[in-house]
Amino acid sequence: MQYYSLNNNAPKVSFSEAVIKGLAPDRGLYFPENITPLPKSFFENIESLDNIEIAYQAIQQFVGEEIPETELRDILSDVLSFDFPVVEIENTIGTLELFHGPTMAFKDVGARFMARCLGYFNRNNKNQVTVLVATSGDTGGAVANGFLGVKGVDVVILYPTGKVSDIQEKQLTTLGQNIIALEVDGVFDDCQDMVKTAFLDTSITNHKQLTSANSINVARWLPQLLYFLFAYKQVKHKNKDIIFSVPSGNFGNICAGIVAYKLGLPVKHFVASTNSNDTVVRYLETNEYTPKPSIATISNAMDVGNPSNFIRIQKLFNDSFTTLKNNFSAYSFNDQQTKEAMKTIHDQSGYIADPHGSIGYLGLKKHKLGTNDYGIFLETAHPVKFLDVVEETLDTTITIPPQIQKVMDKEKKSILIKNYKSLKEFLLR
Repeated sequence: MQYYSLNNNAPKVSFSEAVIKGLAPDRGLYFPENITPLPKSFFENIESLDNIEIAYQAIQQFVGEEIPETELRDILSDVLSFDFPVVEIENTIGTLELFHGPTMAFKDVGARFMARCLGYFNRNNKNQVTVLVATSGDTGGAVANGFLGVKGVDVVILYPTGKVSDIQEKQLTTLGQNIIALEVDGVFDDCQDMVKTAFLDTSITNHKQLTSANSINVARWLPQLLYFLFAYKQVKHKNKDIIFSVPSGNFGNICAGIVAYKLGLPVKHFVASTNSNDTVVRYLETNEYTPKPSIATISNAMDVGNPSNFIRIQKLFNDSFTTLKNNFSAYSFNDQQTKEAMKTIHDQSGYIADPHGSIGYLGLKKHKLGTNDYGIFLETAHPVKFLDVVEETLDTTITIPPQIQKVMDKEKKSILIKNYKSLKEFLLR
């Protein structure tokens, strides 16, 4: 499998090169040269396959021959060592829980998969690789946990000060070893811009091998397609048309879902559910892409004003605005609407949804399901990660799971930086 830059001004590369480089030299995102649909029999018999077999058959074409079958299956067995249940909320709506991993966020799978792929590719390399990643919340913790102690890899995480939850901050600032947290005086988009700039700064890259663990990296992004296959396996017996509603910030998760659709997964429609950061919502209304600075919300993992992965979504729909709109919708909801949805879900079903999942629920409600539709919204993080807002909104107490308890009393260690110059000085120290 070859990967090309969506800016079309860089050489094609292999999977391993795309993983190690992260971003193409022309600042474009890497994209697979082709996507071959899986055989119909795969979907007809998916209920008889275990998750590792589903994952191997779905991801193998993107990895190619660069990781042998035995090693790739071992990686997938390690990465997918927890559950991905669909929990019914209403007769026609379920939620796909993606928070049963070590950091209780959906990004655990992508971070762990990338860490193990990079570890495999770097196994005979004596040079250190620096993973440089920006986070608006959950990415940092997932990447820190996934790469903790990986030989030959240092991790530098940039996060906006005061704009991640206390628990999220603990998860990315307390691990030590090869994990370093840089606290940025700004918003997520500032962090992301610094990361992209560093990749193209030869005064850094001539001395350090940089790669990214954001969803711009193909090894972080592509494994997320597995969630949609796992969900289909669980609801196939309903014989309904499936609509997925995905809480969307950088749009990597929903983009991976569309890759699953391109592999042949039967999906009627995709809904991108966003908070007040509504760049894509406005684009679908006007056909003009006009990003704006991100706005801080209670669903902070989606506080992205210029989502990197939307260009990949456009490519998946052949850069056709009409085709995109026929298969894809986007809706925006503010904090008050989010809290009301949290209350509605809890009052009707007893289920405690986090702010991001609640926005996914709102997306299904606004889209309006047909008589033969079944809607699945993705619950991307455990509500404990947004403890204050959830307990205050629902007037309830959440039990702290063991994964979170183990970081609560650890000491935060971060380095405050103000601008790109500060980042550069740190990387070249």
